This record gives sequence, structure tokens and C-alpha cells, in this order.
Amino acid sequence: MDIRNEFLQFFQNKGHAIYPSMPLVPNDSTLLFTNAGMVQFKDIFTGMVPRPSIPRATSSQLCMRAGGKHNDLENVGYTARHHTLFEMLGNFSFGDYFKEEAILFAWEFVTKNLGFKPKDLYISVHEKDDEAVKLWEKFVPFDRIKKMGDKDNFWQMGDSGPCGPCSEIYIDQGEKHFKGSEDYFGGEGDRFLEIWNLVFMQYERSNDGVLSPLPKPSIDTGMGLERVQALLEHKLNNFDSSLFAPLMAEISELTSLDYASEFQPSF
Repeated sequence: MDIRNEFLQFFQNKGHAIYPSMPLVPNDSTLLFTNAGMVQFKDIFTGMVPRPSIPRATSSQLCMRAGGKHNDLENVGYTARHHTLFEMLGNFSFGDYFKEEAILFAWEFVTKNLGFKPKDLYISVHEKDDEAVKLWEKFVPFDRIKKMGDKDNFWQMGDSGPCGPCSEIYIDQGEKHFKGSEDYFGGEGDRFLEIWNLVFMQYERSNDGVLSPLPKPSIDTGMGLERVQALLEHKLNNFDSSLFAPLMAEISELTSLDYASEFQPSF
């Protein structure tokens, strides 16, 4: 499956305009690199520029999280799921639809287009977001919905800017291969793998930390293409998927080292 094309076409059919990936180095003094799909839409979310005639967007954005609030660099090489550069699939609403439609779209794509089994899906929501809990209960039993605090379920681009509570979709990869002490829903292990974050963009945080309501509540979502590819291929390690196999083969040839050699890092 061409996941990127499947995603973009799905949301185009839902009335979203397709946008190209913006440059990795953004025209934004608060960011070193583009770290999320919503970066190119920041001024729309904050009302700095008028929203487009089609108030829905979708994109596949190259992202790098090295330094700043979202720093994944130190995890690269030590987990099965982090990368220096990754591709974020996203859908966005600029004051058009909000939580209900965002959740409905996500559930439809994950279960119908990607074919993941509903019984394997778990959901996290912000601890104060009872509305999201009720919406998710249409699809997922309450015992598979977990409330979490600001650290896990309140998203913002940087120390300032658009932000809001979020809801994340996880897939249970099964207990057979995951026996660690952190392999529980909400733990740091890899058994429950987050694939999609739905951000309910309601606020803008100022430089002094004050939250102000955005002109119109909006939606910002991000799904990790590399993680989904590995899951669809039943791989427990992103680097074992078909996305990375050609790269690993080329590196092995250039270095005359097998990927499984004694010099292999954790991942």
C-alpha cells in the first residue's frame, strides 16, 4: 500500500486541499527545524492571515525534531520508533470541523483504509477532555480510553504559539514480544505504539505563558508514516520495514559491515 497517497486521497475526498511539504528550515524564528505538519499553517491558526477558501488541508510533511520542546534526537538509535528525519501525515481544519469530525475521520481511515482491527486500538485523551471521551466511546470501550495530563496530552509547537489538548491513537502490538516493565498502556515501552495524534487547537500561548482562545477552534493532526509502514508489514522495528531496507543495504555495502554486525547500534 502507498500509505502517503492513500492518506492524501482519503482526505481530499473529504474536502481537504492537498499541500506540499514545506522546507525543513522554516521561516519562523521560534523553530530551528520544521517539527510538525502544522508549522506552515501557523499564521492561519492564529488569525494572522485569512484562512484559505478551502478551510481544510492535508499534507505529508518532512519533519526533524532536534532540540527545542520536541527533541527526539537523543532517542534515535535507542528505540524502534524514532528517526532523525520522519514524515508526518496530517489533516487540518481552519475553524471548519472540530473534535467530532476529526475523530470520525481518524477512526474511518485507521480501521477501513489501513485495516487495523478495532480490538487492537487504544486511545489517550487529556484528563479534562470529557467531550473527547464521549466521542471515542462510540467506537472504543471505556476501558481502552486513558486520561493523561498535560505532559502527554497537551500539544504545542514550541514554548509559544498555537496549542491545545490532544487525543492519541495507539495500537497494541501484543504481549508476545513485549515483556518489559514499561510495556503497558501509558508506559514507555513499545508494545502500545502511538501512530496518530489529534490536536484540538483551541489556544495560543504567549511568550509569557498566558493562554488565549484562538479566533476559531481548529484541528491539527499528525500520523507517523514510518510507524504505520512497519505495522502494516508486521515489523516490530521501523528499521526492518521496506522503507528502510534499501537504505540499510546501501549503508552495509558502503561500510562493508552487515546490519547485524557487532557494530550495530540498538536500532
